[in-house]
Amino acid sequence: MSIGDERDYGGGETRTRLPESDPYGGARRGARSSSRSLVTVVGVVVLLIAAIAFANRGGDDSSASNEASGDKPASSSTAATGDRPVTSKAAGIPTGFAHSEQGAESAAANYSVALGSADMFNTARRHGIVNAVYAPDVAAGRQSDLDNAYSSKKFLTNIGLNNDGSAPKGQTFVSRVIPVGTKVTSSGTDNATVAVWYTSLFGLSGEASTNPVSESWYTTTYEMKWVDNDWKITDFQQKDGPVPVGRDQKASTADDMTKAVEEYGGFTYAR
Repeated sequence: MSIGDERDYGGGETRTRLPESDPYGGARRGARSSSRSLVTVVGVVVLLIAAIAFANRGGDDSSASNEASGDKPASSSTAATGDRPVTSKAAGIPTGFAHSEQGAESAAANYSVALGSADMFNTARRHGIVNAVYAPDVAAGRQSDLDNAYSSKKFLTNIGLNNDGSAPKGQTFVSRVIPVGTKVTSSGTDNATVAVWYTSLFGLSGEASTNPVSESWYTTTYEMKWVDNDWKITDFQQKDGPVPVGRDQKASTADDMTKAVEEYGGFTYAR
């Protein structure tokens, strides 16, 4: 595991690139009036179309026939499934997933959130997470690798944290993974390969931060195994993207970002 400006940490689930400038202390990017005007016009047109469609919605079954004929994606591609969500947790992580492809997807999504969280920078919590998400035969090895990475003073210094993994006084450390979607690329009776597409937030929120919170996009593919009546990770691979086009939005202030992190909790169950 390399420790550099672009690094792989937390089981490979989240990476960060140190910023070239400090949006919390430096000048913000000027607004592009023509771009904002175009976005406004497009937004109005989209809303108008949606309003007309809603007003003209009748009792016919044209939408159903179109879906059946393949003219548009089936609603099942984004609809919630009927399997009951898990009801138990270990180390704060959902456990007891269904022995099915959906169960493997749910496990992979939740494990991504845990492995990309700020808890990974605390030794005791990290050990609990690793033991909860990895298969027993690989957990010990992963724990040793992660301990070495997260205890690196150079690594912690580069991302602006203290030697014990805590944030400097007056700053808030942010490390979150937000799954956008999952898919099973292969599966068997007790094995599954699940790709998780997600966005991650990482950095320090505070006026003196030199590593402000930034957004990145990745896809991590997990090798999952059914062990002791639950899905566990045995291996993974990570790649960049897909990355959407960024909107021309002004970055929030350090104070607003800190409040958001403190007031908005993360999700613990997906699909």
